[in-house]
Amino acid sequence: MTADEQAARTPVGLTAGATWRILGALVAGLLLGALVAAGAGDGWREPLVRAASTVGGMWLDALKMTVVPLIVSLLVTGIVSGAEQAEAGGTARRSLIWFVVILTSSAVFGALVTPLLLNLFPLPQAAAEALRAGLASVDASTAQGAVPNPADLLRSFVPSNVVGAAADGAILGLVTFSLLFAFAITQLETEKRRLLGAFFAAIADALLVVIGWVLWVAPLGVFALAFAVGAGAGGSAFGALIHYIVIISSVGIAILLAAYVVAVTLSRFRPAEFARAVSPAQAVAISTQSSIASLPAMIVAAKKLGVGETTTDITLPMAVALLRATGPAMNIGVAIYVAHWLGLELGPTALIAGVVVAATTTYGTVSLPGQLSFITSIAPIALAMGVPITPLALLVAVETIPDIFRTLGNVTMDVAVAGGVSRRERGKAD
Repeated sequence: MTADEQAARTPVGLTAGATWRILGALVAGLLLGALVAAGAGDGWREPLVRAASTVGGMWLDALKMTVVPLIVSLLVTGIVSGAEQAEAGGTARRSLIWFVVILTSSAVFGALVTPLLLNLFPLPQAAAEALRAGLASVDASTAQGAVPNPADLLRSFVPSNVVGAAADGAILGLVTFSLLFAFAITQLETEKRRLLGAFFAAIADALLVVIGWVLWVAPLGVFALAFAVGAGAGGSAFGALIHYIVIISSVGIAILLAAYVVAVTLSRFRPAEFARAVSPAQAVAISTQSSIASLPAMIVAAKKLGVGETTTDITLPMAVALLRATGPAMNIGVAIYVAHWLGLELGPTALIAGVVVAATTTYGTVSLPGQLSFITSIAPIALAMGVPITPLALLVAVETIPDIFRTLGNVTMDVAVAGGVSRRERGKAD
């Protein structure tokens, strides 16, 4: 998939102005909810909270309904597209190997580092309890978790009924089926493979349009949910959101630093030279929060570093399409943070489930605006781990700041990986 094709998949309603409207709706909702909780009697408070919970719940359900079909269609198109690109030659195959290693390592990193950060800098207990009370007013099941045990995890990999798994939100089984189905498609003759690939790509594109419509009314939905949470949690909600931004952004910063390590140790770039060459692309990433928009500057950076033209023309566009190095780490980090909010204990089994879904779903997820990829990428991980996804509807409103570090880390890692793929061309192989 080319960068132009990806840009065409960006749905309506996802402009920079929409981002600020959603954030403003979050702040306004929390403030008004806190004011109502402090000053209104039960005669006013309870009806207002019920009305807000109904509106916010309907918007949340509209987001949920797209998750399962979208993740299946994106996985299928991602695997089929990747297989076709791998057939193009050795550079594409080496690039895909790098991508799989980086994405899997990122998921494991996020599963290990996020709990460590939360142990070192936990959310104050009073704030967590207030948030749980506020979220329970929107969805009573939020306070409950179905964290899988080892037997459940193993059984969930193989669904006995794919339709039933989709209806129940059994993400691990759906991921297994989708991967097997996608790899089976790659074994078909060219015409049939492209026909099925185009079919699932069209489904994904249509679903992205639906999600764009849902996000167009996001300010209303976020305001309603924030009002209900603010009425239950009061001012504690603001402190919790700031804590969330710091923790998740820290995970993204760690992946950004890891990109420099990859560039120096594996790609054999000189540290200062790499930092100078990649800095213009990083500036574009910060200002646009878009890997696609950063691609021209990434190509210039790669050429300055001596990356061959073949690798530059193949690996970097593939990286923009398939490699989001910060995604698995930050996505599983969000799911772990939500569990921390809700007081859910995540054992090794739940973390393994999260790593599997975080890594595999990222293989097939196209580069999308932060708010859209936030919902489509994190909801499957949370569901696989047994973590309620209701809080995601609030967290999407503050995704703007973590998304800066997502894009910054992704762009830096893309250039670093291009150097690794091109080592033989540059005569620096071991």
